[in-house]
Amino acid sequence: MNWILALLGGYALGSVPFGLILTRIAGAGDLRAIGSGNIGATNVLRTGRKGLAAATLLLDLLKGLAAVLIAARWLPGTEVVAAIAAFLGHCFPVWLRFRGGKGVATTAGICFGLAWPVGLVYAVTWLALLGVTRISSLAGMTAAIAAPIAAFSLGHRAAAGGLLVIALVVLFQHRANIARLRAGTEPRIGGGKS
Repeated sequence: MNWILALLGGYALGSVPFGLILTRIAGAGDLRAIGSGNIGATNVLRTGRKGLAAATLLLDLLKGLAAVLIAARWLPGTEVVAAIAAFLGHCFPVWLRFRGGKGVATTAGICFGLAWPVGLVYAVTWLALLGVTRISSLAGMTAAIAAPIAAFSLGHRAAAGGLLVIALVVLFQHRANIARLRAGTEPRIGGGKS
């Protein structure tokens, strides 16, 4: 029963589309009609509202963290299930016909919730690559790949398995970005599409 509750609770929490909600409240229109149509912070940034993008990133991160911490407190032993469910809720929310975000910020929160050193590795990898390349997709994918490696190396075996599943879905969600990276046409933050 605890696993079912963790699955349903994590999915429900993860599926809250903060980017869509915030842009509508701020009068920025339907986020799904802007840029990539994604509901995550990178696409919110394309509205020109940096504050909204930062708020979206923080809230998406917090929902991943909250799913894990709530499971740890009330349903111990189901943290990894709640983490995967929250991630899938963000990427495939039933309320938006399963068209959500790519899960990078939510994964950051999940990593911190499962093991803060893993979260630190994730954040440093993500921010360092973003700072050097200014390519959001590359930074996010690399951080997602680094997370299960860090978890395994630090002895968090159960977390490593869950984060490996998440990393594979992150890569799947970024398949169009991967094609653009290979073609040299992936846009950089702060610049137009090349």
